[in-house]
Amino acid sequence: MYEFLLIAYLIISLVLIGFIMIQQGKGADMGASFGAGASNTVFGSSGSGNFLTRTTAIIAIVFFILSLVLGNLSSGNGDTESQFEDISAPVMTEEVPASDSEVPESN
Repeated sequence: MYEFLLIAYLIISLVLIGFIMIQQGKGADMGASFGAGASNTVFGSSGSGNFLTRTTAIIAIVFFILSLVLGNLSSGNGDTESQFEDISAPVMTEEVPASDSEVPESN
């Protein structure tokens, strides 16, 4: 199920990027006054903003929901033990010095 949601997340993110790139900015109406008035004829004179805006909003909501679901599913994975869970004092070991008989003599 995690893999399916991950693939859906990827597809939704690419579609969202596409819909954002298709939309015209606020300054795009300036070209209509200089003779490029047929820029909004695909969805009607004022329908393109409403259609694209609503579709982008719906896709963005699905994207955020998938983000939350995937984040929730992946939060349980990983190491359950951290280095800060065991805060006891480390055990100190004493080194016993070697006696003179064990040390080889140098001539």
